[in-house]
Amino acid sequence: METLLEVKDLKTYFYTTKGVVKAVDGVSFSLGKGEVMGLAGESGCGKSTTAYSLIRLVPPPGKIVGGKIIFEGKNILELSDEDFRKKYRWKKISMIFQGAMNALNPVYTIGDQLAEVFMLHEGLTKTEAMSKVYELLEMVGIDPKRARSYPHELSGGMKQRVMIAMALALNPPLVIADEPTTALDVVVQAQIMNLLKKLQREKNVSIILITHDLSLIAEIADKVAIMYAGKVVEYGTAEQIYLNPQHPYTQALLRSIPRLRGEISKLEWIPGTPPDLIAPPPGCRFAPRCKFRMDICTKEEPPTIEVEPGHIVSCWLHAKK
Repeated sequence: METLLEVKDLKTYFYTTKGVVKAVDGVSFSLGKGEVMGLAGESGCGKSTTAYSLIRLVPPPGKIVGGKIIFEGKNILELSDEDFRKKYRWKKISMIFQGAMNALNPVYTIGDQLAEVFMLHEGLTKTEAMSKVYELLEMVGIDPKRARSYPHELSGGMKQRVMIAMALALNPPLVIADEPTTALDVVVQAQIMNLLKKLQREKNVSIILITHDLSLIAEIADKVAIMYAGKVVEYGTAEQIYLNPQHPYTQALLRSIPRLRGEISKLEWIPGTPPDLIAPPPGCRFAPRCKFRMDICTKEEPPTIEVEPGHIVSCWLHAKK
């Protein structure tokens, strides 16, 4: 499969008055054309910051300080802000932002906000743009007449569909979906996930799905990257991650998912809290919460090991084998 995106040792830090927050600290992964990758982990692990880095919208005082983001063979971090905005953002890489309720402008109609994408990036007139808006809304299952509606007149699920329509407006090869089902009930969640699967299948769009819910990723992802404290601790195909998890953190996350079949047992939880990313612990960042930790885990950062083809884990347990 042809590679669309390759992220190499990406580092994005936030420079605060209390110190430097290493929100993304050496993240690497790749994504093929038409593939779906799930990016999972607890809140605050760096998932959304990774997404904003890919689209070069890291809010201040954040800054991308190292690494490469190679998209279609070109390192997009070398482009000027203006070149990236004109040639890549929304045309090549788009994003479904977390919380559609806050991402849409409350004083403009849905049609006006969608039309702006075509007017700015393709130079269409308002009439031409609105014609495309009607097609977009129909594609995501919304009556085109709702183009005249304001965000407050739509349900949460409809607003999320508008965000998906906006992300797909210019037919980008890569769409980043940041917690696309946040604050939605389970029925609407299922509708949104089915819509993403349908669009990926019909348009061959590559998707990065960011969530803390591993059960959502299981429905759609080809690959999975598990993040903890700014780092990817395990990466592989969905089958490898779900059927043969190797990192203690991944194993703990999977044990915390309720099961519909089999014996009912008490859900497990991970003791402790994620580390302070201004002063992370030496060695493995998960070590203070890991029941398998060894002396070396608290002293040296674990190496990255390929435990099987395409299945990568950063853990001293496997380095000792």
